[in-house]
This record gives sequence, C-alpha cells and structure tokens, in this order.
Amino acid sequence: MNKPSSLSSDHVRNYFATKKAPVNKKSIAVCVLLLSLLPSVSYAIEKYQTQNGPIIVESFAEGLESPWGFDFLHDGRILVTEKPGNLRLVGRNGQKSNPILGTPQVDYIGQGGLLDVLLHPNFQSNRFVFLTFTKKSPNKGMYTSVVRGKLSKDYRALKDIRIIFSQTPKVGSGRHFGSRIIVAPDGNLFVTLGDLGNRYLAQNLNGHVGKVVRITIDGGIPKDNPFVRHSSARPEIWSYGHRNIQGADIHPRTGKLWTIEHGPRGGDELNIPAAASNYGWPLVSHGVEYSGHPVGDGKKFMKGVVPPLRTWTPVIAPGGMVFYNENLFPAWKGNLLIGGLRAGAIVRLTLNGESVESEERLLQQIGNRIRDVDVGPDGAVYALDETDGRILRISPAK
Repeated sequence: MNKPSSLSSDHVRNYFATKKAPVNKKSIAVCVLLLSLLPSVSYAIEKYQTQNGPIIVESFAEGLESPWGFDFLHDGRILVTEKPGNLRLVGRNGQKSNPILGTPQVDYIGQGGLLDVLLHPNFQSNRFVFLTFTKKSPNKGMYTSVVRGKLSKDYRALKDIRIIFSQTPKVGSGRHFGSRIIVAPDGNLFVTLGDLGNRYLAQNLNGHVGKVVRITIDGGIPKDNPFVRHSSARPEIWSYGHRNIQGADIHPRTGKLWTIEHGPRGGDELNIPAAASNYGWPLVSHGVEYSGHPVGDGKKFMKGVVPPLRTWTPVIAPGGMVFYNENLFPAWKGNLLIGGLRAGAIVRLTLNGESVESEERLLQQIGNRIRDVDVGPDGAVYALDETDGRILRISPAK
C-alpha cells in the first residue's frame, strides 16, 4: 500500500492557519501549488457486497506496466512480472522496486513477453525463481521458454540463469503462449503451453504445442512421465489437445493439477489434466470460430477426448487461478478463484469434489481485466488489474 508523502495537505493548511499576518495572494498561490504537487493517496477503493458479506478492495501497488504474473515471498512481499520484460519486487507497503537485474531478454510481441513467475517452495534456502517468457527463433517463430535463476540476497538481481525448457516447434506468430508454471506435490514442475496459433499441432505428440509438460526443477524428464517410452512423442508431455491454458493450480487436498484455458468464441474450459489424456482441441470445442462458423466438424464431444468440468459461453477469457485455502474468508475455503479478462471480474466457483456447484463474479463494479489472482500470507486475495496496472487487495469488511 502506498505511503502518503510526509508533506500532507493538512501540514500545508496548518502552516497558513498558524500565521498571524494576513495571507496575501502570493501565499495563496504557493499553497495552491503545494497542494497540486501532493500525491493522490487512496487506500480503500470501495466496499462491495458479495454473497458472503461485504468486502473491501484496496489498491495495494500501482504503476505497473502490463503486469502478467506474481508470487508471494513468505513475508508478504511480492515478485511481479511486466510483459515488456521487467521483474519487480513489491514491498509490504506496496512500493515497487527498480527492475531486478539479470532477467532474460524477451520478445515482447502480441501476447508474448515476460509472463509467469514462481518461487520454489524452498526459496529461503535455494533462492530459486522460475520465469516463463517468449522468444523469437532465427526463423522468426515465437515460442515459450522457462528459465531458472537464483535471486540475490539483496533482491536486486537474478544470478546463475539457465534455460531449463524451450517449446518446440518454434512456430508462433504472437499469440497463445499459455505459460503458467506450477510446482507439483512431488516437486516436479507443470508448465502450460498454448497452441501458438497453430491449432492442429495440439494433437501432434512430436512437439510441445498445445500441451501441458512436466519437467524436473533442473529441466530433466521425470521417469514416470506418460510418454517417456514412446519414440514418436516428446517425453516432457503430460497432456495434450489444449488451446491456451493461462490458469493453473494444484488442488490442496487431492494434489491434482487443475487448469483453465481460453476457448475461441465461447467454450472456455476448466479441466483436470491427467497423464496421457487428450482434451480435444481442435477436434472438439464448446465454442465456435470468431466468424461464427463451427470449429472443425462442430463436435462438442468425441470418444477418447476428456470432456471439461465446466465451460463458459460467452467467454470469461481466463487468466490465472488459485484455490482459496485460508481462514480470512471462511465461506470461501475450498473455492476456486479465477481471473477474468473479458469478464472483468474474479470468478469464484464453489466446488463439490470435482463438480462446480455455483459461481459468483467479484469486482464487476470495477470491470477491469484481471490477469492473475493469488492468496497472500495474510489470507487476503490479491489480483493483478491489467487495465490499470496495479495489484488489488481484497479483504472482508469489518
């Protein structure tokens, strides 16, 4: 949260109020000038009603350029990415740092740039930070990569940088890069990858396009990956037939990976990707082409394709997502919170096992594009407001 300046409007007013001599026009002009230079400090944006009582929404940090992903340090500070290529540290007071040195050079084109950020669960001992980003190959094809680095103890630089994964084939033109990265309970990494705008490659197991991949924290291949022994498939692949997954989290009780992906015109999908499973894109879809024509043969279901848990038409255009498992919002415990870009909201789902029981849309009064959502160590919900370049903090109203 931004601290107010030490020179407040009250200080200016009190200065003139204590003067014994009459205030002349020059003094008034100076006062007006000083007041105009003061920062506009607004803590609570608004109080909003929800199905489970009122919430307070605060602007926790501002002045971010196209923020895409963020993750919390144990003490409540935040690492946040900006698509043009900057990684910043946001303090507990909401103040943002200068760009952290040593981040990879990115190609900031279309939907690409510096995307997700993840701290290793043992960050305090190993200092590992993972970043996903996009690059352009020599033949001008775009693709997603994952880099691992160590954050210096002064939090000013990433060191020992190494690329641990690069998507192949490198055929993108500026869209559908996926790019969420998640640590699984077994310590391996899941990385979600979009179809790069080349939809039929999502069914081709010879590449990573339109896939979820599973790798070790060093970029190796887990021995129990489903296609390790298949000579015609990439050994990193976990699941396939995905269009563009930009939200992912691990269920806190089952340990399963849940994802949410963009459909075309309609048909956003919530899935639980299982090993070696096909999720159908572009053979099936619950949406249609942007032209209004059917996708492929217009099928929504097909033998051998796992159906989604839930779909959205019209789309919510999902960003990041997180399971809420804290006590600050008791009624939300076990719920799934999804950032909605087109929805202009946080989409809150109540679950019964692996079924969705109900949905509520939070922050629609603001209506901005919510790129990512996470839960802080304080139990509050934090959201990346892409429209206004800020981090919002959501807490119960007292």
